[in-house]
Amino acid sequence: MVTCSLACWRCRWLLPLLLGLAIILGIIALSGKGWVESESDPYVLQASLWESCTRFPNDLNWQCESLMDYSWGRAAAATYLIGFVILVICFALAVIAFSVDILRFNFVRGIGGLVFVVAIFQIIGLVIYPVKFTEDIQLTGANMFSWAYGFGWSSTIIVIGCAFFFCCLPNWEDEVLGNIKPVMY
Repeated sequence: MVTCSLACWRCRWLLPLLLGLAIILGIIALSGKGWVESESDPYVLQASLWESCTRFPNDLNWQCESLMDYSWGRAAAATYLIGFVILVICFALAVIAFSVDILRFNFVRGIGGLVFVVAIFQIIGLVIYPVKFTEDIQLTGANMFSWAYGFGWSSTIIVIGCAFFFCCLPNWEDEVLGNIKPVMY
């Protein structure tokens, strides 16, 4: 089934489309304010990858503090952002690889290796953030890592899956390109 689906000219675009979906989820994670949310009695907290904002219940103004003042904030943002930039490069390379027939299997494994690097960078950023955030920022009440943080993990999970497929795809090069006679069972 895998061989037949990869041989279909329309289905060969699934991997670049999945990388595109990972890019969209990464953009949401990078720009979203819902990495950490808290609603408790003394104040309300909302944090992104870039800043942490608090608001007292009767006050309408948010008091924001940049997380770039902390070394762990810069490290988390830098590692996730580096992974995102490499992901965009991998997406462009995948589109080129699957649109030009001559180049298709020449560097697909290389793209898979780069996508693994993306996964490593994103995982490092997604692990540094909650560990150090909970150590350095005062949290009270019911706190949760929220939707934007979840989009970051969703992007990372898609990237890990794509990396395995990019690395395994050249194993079926002859079947996909139709260079061998199909076996009937």
